[in-house]
Amino acid sequence: MRRALLDAAARVFARRGIDAASVDDVAADAGFTKGAVYSNFGSKDDLVAALVQDRVSAYLETGLAAVSDTGTTLAERARSLGDRLTEAGDEQRDWHLLFLELWQRSVRSGTTDGAFLERRRELHAAVTAAVAGHLDQATARGGARPALPPEEIATLLMALANGLALERHVDRTSVPDDLFGRVLALLMEPGSA
Repeated sequence: MRRALLDAAARVFARRGIDAASVDDVAADAGFTKGAVYSNFGSKDDLVAALVQDRVSAYLETGLAAVSDTGTTLAERARSLGDRLTEAGDEQRDWHLLFLELWQRSVRSGTTDGAFLERRRELHAAVTAAVAGHLDQATARGGARPALPPEEIATLLMALANGLALERHVDRTSVPDDLFGRVLALLMEPGSA
């Protein structure tokens, strides 16, 4: 039931916007009563927070799975990551619409707290840790490190993933399927910054 409600929320929020969508709309889309929404999430804000957590976790899992073959070079893993995140971005139109709305809310409010920003910071920390681990492993094998530190690579990775996905949703032909992977592979080259 929880999964069905989260998926329905993603569809409804993408179609109508968070503010215009009601708990009744989400429940109806999922085939449940609004009582089911409240019993699983407590409030609409809790539903939004749970949806953000769900999508961020899935995104991280997708990225980690794409770079799990540690027998490959950094550039090969980076290319695989970019290619897989491009595919995931194509599949997640609803998430990107929700992301844009949450991003606008965060920017407009000027606050440095909230569930959206907290999830973004957690994702950035997890991506930074993963990047650092892969760089350390490559260095231990005698490879050279890229010029950028893991924190900055994580920032670029997140910005490219979001930006390129949004561009592909507007005009898929303007962003080649392999662009993200090629750019990430270039970032992994020593002295790339």
